[in-house]
Amino acid sequence: MDNSFGSSMYIDKSKNDTIAAAATAMSTAGIGIIRVSGPDAVQICASLYVNAKGEHDLKTHKANTITFGYIEDRKGNRIDEVMISVFFAPHSYTTEDTVEINSHGGTYLLGRILDLVLQGGARLAEPGEFTKRAFLGGRIDLSRAEAVMDLIASQNEFARKNALAQLEGSVSESVKELRSAILYEMAFIESAIDDPDTYASDLEGYSGRLDGICERLLSRMESLLEIGEKGAVLKEGIRTAIIGRPNAGKSSLLNYLAGTERAIVTEIAGTTRDTLEESVRVRGVQLRLTDTAGIRDTEDRVEKIGIERAKNAIEQSELVLYLIDTSEGITAEDQSIAAILKEWKRELPSVRKCIILLNKSDLPPVTDTNAVRHFFEDADEVLSCSLRTGEGAQKLGITIEKMYHMGELSHQSEAMLTNARHREAVREAYEALSLVRRSIEMGMSEDFFAIDLMNAYTSLGRITGEAVEDDLVEEIFSKFCMGK
Repeated sequence: MDNSFGSSMYIDKSKNDTIAAAATAMSTAGIGIIRVSGPDAVQICASLYVNAKGEHDLKTHKANTITFGYIEDRKGNRIDEVMISVFFAPHSYTTEDTVEINSHGGTYLLGRILDLVLQGGARLAEPGEFTKRAFLGGRIDLSRAEAVMDLIASQNEFARKNALAQLEGSVSESVKELRSAILYEMAFIESAIDDPDTYASDLEGYSGRLDGICERLLSRMESLLEIGEKGAVLKEGIRTAIIGRPNAGKSSLLNYLAGTERAIVTEIAGTTRDTLEESVRVRGVQLRLTDTAGIRDTEDRVEKIGIERAKNAIEQSELVLYLIDTSEGITAEDQSIAAILKEWKRELPSVRKCIILLNKSDLPPVTDTNAVRHFFEDADEVLSCSLRTGEGAQKLGITIEKMYHMGELSHQSEAMLTNARHREAVREAYEALSLVRRSIEMGMSEDFFAIDLMNAYTSLGRITGEAVEDDLVEEIFSKFCMGK
């Protein structure tokens, strides 16, 4: 059984040159880093670097250490004092000789040093090219490479922890286990077909055994997909629409959650005529909030456009925060909103959640929780609060945290496929293994099983990069930032 990484991996041998880029932002800062990687990295940087003894020497530089010196141009003019590190192949981020020049920050200064490196023979790196070289060198697989970008782009603690787990191999190991199990059955079938006499006794009842194996693998994939879907929502932020009829307190809720006066709040109905968007963190859960125009019948042309946008925001959301003014009770407008939400929930009941907030609890109530639950049975939770006084508002964060199982997912030992590309690959593998079971049920021969087993094996290989197309690799790394 071949478990070696990269046996069928995309390999680009066309670029064996030396690359360079700023690994930190080109802006005013205390420190800036220029990263250089490739066969001539040490030679190029040595021609610019002068140590405290006045020597242009990096080949004898002790690896994985940092040393003080200076960067000079070709005429010997001193540019900056620097700290320089050398990492010799294959013990570097890219698996190539790599030099990192730590200079003072600043757009001009970093640009000047980078220009000197490029004049020395390096070329400007493409986005993500350092990480791509780490992938091509076999130090990391494709799922780990993607985790690097996820870690950089993480906007909440859950996303950070999940990206770090993926970088450490959580997804890779799960995929390897699945592929190993499939590969074993493929090898067995191939051996049995090539030498039927030797394997005749082993083939008795094999279809039943393979069916059981596929059932277990499919169950594992279902679990990976289910947890991955939940994790993706938390990683990217839950698309949340704040809805209700005019003057129910929608903009007050946005301001409360954002912790700032983001939206205009007045007693005049219809103040909000367009959608307002804000990203907030509520008890560790990232919400991508959209405050919408109050939904009601109106002849105002501008307000009508806002109401249509509100309905679109509902359609695109995973969570709806629906405000009802308890001081006025349930109106015909609320009934229209409830009808929209009922249809919205029906389409994706396991994904879409609705929390009803009974606002203005500081005023004499006309309706209560029981009446609202009867009015809208599809609500996942009904809370009473006053956004004017803040009473009861804290319960919303607690409810959202519990609703999305933050504690449960944070301690999840199963790999989380928060990357859409990974989930699609698992779905393809799932379909292929389902076809194997269908072939078994129809009484087909073993060679039919092998075709679909190979398709499942290949689909999973796309996650780690062991079976991936050239253009997909280019597309993935083109989304990286420069210098990474």
